[in-house]
Amino acid sequence: MKTIGLRVDADTFYGTRDGLPFLLALFAKYDIRATFFFCAGPDTMGRHLWRLLRPAFFLKMLRSNAPSLYSPSILLAGTAWPGRRILPALGAVMRSCAKAGHEVGLHAWNHQSWQANMPYWSEQRLEQEVGRGLEALESALGRKINCSAVPGWRSDERVLAVKEAFGFRYNSDCRGSRPFRPLLADGRVGTVQIPVTLPTFDEAVGSAVSESGYNDYILELMQQAVETPVYTIHTEVEGFSRRALFEDFLRKAARRRFVFSPLGDLLPEDTSVLPLGRVECLPFPNREGCLGRQLAVTMEGAS
Repeated sequence: MKTIGLRVDADTFYGTRDGLPFLLALFAKYDIRATFFFCAGPDTMGRHLWRLLRPAFFLKMLRSNAPSLYSPSILLAGTAWPGRRILPALGAVMRSCAKAGHEVGLHAWNHQSWQANMPYWSEQRLEQEVGRGLEALESALGRKINCSAVPGWRSDERVLAVKEAFGFRYNSDCRGSRPFRPLLADGRVGTVQIPVTLPTFDEAVGSAVSESGYNDYILELMQQAVETPVYTIHTEVEGFSRRALFEDFLRKAARRRFVFSPLGDLLPEDTSVLPLGRVECLPFPNREGCLGRQLAVTMEGAS
């Protein structure tokens, strides 16, 4: 058996309302537990359309055939009509996720706003955004939230430092190879990071592989991984527009005897044994803009 960390991002109102119930039923069928990261505030994802002026984003949208992945309700949210508030409207479906035994964490107050503006916000604004989302999510679920993952992996050392105030057990704010303890700019060791190690659907399709070959491609990457792989899916894609493809993926994964796990279960009891690392916002293959990326540190760099 091989363990795979499974992360589910619910980025939008419609993905949470329509995609999440399907994934919950599918996970119950295959006896899977995962980590779900939720957005709490207004869904303004349609405002990403202005990024089409950037060649890298325009090519990504073309390569992944974005109009077939996302409904007009998602592509135009917050543009042609006001963005709908995810909470409290969808608190019940989020609570059903926790009741089913899945790990639940904070994604953001406003996904689109964080992804577009994080590099330009002050530390005070970053803290306000995290706090606002966390307060809304904890109120809706009636429980403490102990993990988080920023939208689009838009993170840097400032983001990691700001999150220290919230007492999370772990964060998943970057791309990398294995769980680690991040060094902050002031020399402190921050909250453990569990990076995503595998490409997402929209990163791989049209660049590394065709859609018809995607499942086998990802499964083989999982099989070959030396460390425990961490994989991200989205309620809007695997839970909605590519439901059949994702269920085929789970059938094939079961034949390989893969076991899916919430991210928090991947951590050792003593996290001090994890390596040190740093997070920098750097370019990433098949993504527009910079993403938080795990970087190794030398003993000299850790002093």
